[in-house]
Amino acid sequence: MPKNVLITGAAKRIGAACARLLHSEGCNVFLHYRSSKEDVLQLCDELNQQRPNSAKVMQADLLKMNELESVANEARMAWGGIDVLLNNASSFYPGAVANVTEQHWDELLGSNLKAPFFLAKALAETLAVNKGCIVNIVDIHAERGLSGYPVYSISKAGLSAMTKVLAKELGPAVRVNGVAPGAIIWPNNDLSEQAKLEILQRVALKRSGEPADIAKAVLFLIKDADYVTGQILTVDGGRTLFC
Repeated sequence: MPKNVLITGAAKRIGAACARLLHSEGCNVFLHYRSSKEDVLQLCDELNQQRPNSAKVMQADLLKMNELESVANEARMAWGGIDVLLNNASSFYPGAVANVTEQHWDELLGSNLKAPFFLAKALAETLAVNKGCIVNIVDIHAERGLSGYPVYSISKAGLSAMTKVLAKELGPAVRVNGVAPGAIIWPNNDLSEQAKLEILQRVALKRSGEPADIAKAVLFLIKDADYVTGQILTVDGGRTLFC
């Protein structure tokens, strides 16, 4: 299925797992990153050693419109068009309602909602020509907000709604879907083992997932879901059964 894929936030975790899996399926991958330069360069070198000129890298702050548009333009020109936009880049941090500032709002809504929308807008024409698709990495907490993370939850709820809206607006030429991860990677802040255990007790499969689980769902939506659009595929081990 050779396809040209733009992956935002591709340096680590879910983004890197998606890059490796899609590349193994024959895709060319355009790897966007904001600050994890060493990780993304190592990933790019790894992939190009497997298949020369199959991976490219670009740094950008997607909160800056000129840099966002440069990413879209460079990705479009890299191999003569883009077939898949994978909106994975995301900001995630807590903030009680009483402590939320306008900067927090702008950062979280900008990273998790504004940037995916304007990347979709910038690439809509080339995606339509190539009968391509968009996959947005959402979150199970888009449906039921995560306590202590109000703005993050709002931003992911917006991304979920955007997925469905763009599926209508860009169809029939472009399919738009999302993947909603559950407990895949524990937050960077120190979560106690007891807290992790309590979360996993509310997961039907009684274990956390892996970035590869999300990558496989993304691959399905790109490769084998020709009659699927406007859907959010939940990959959470049954976590939402207990909400």
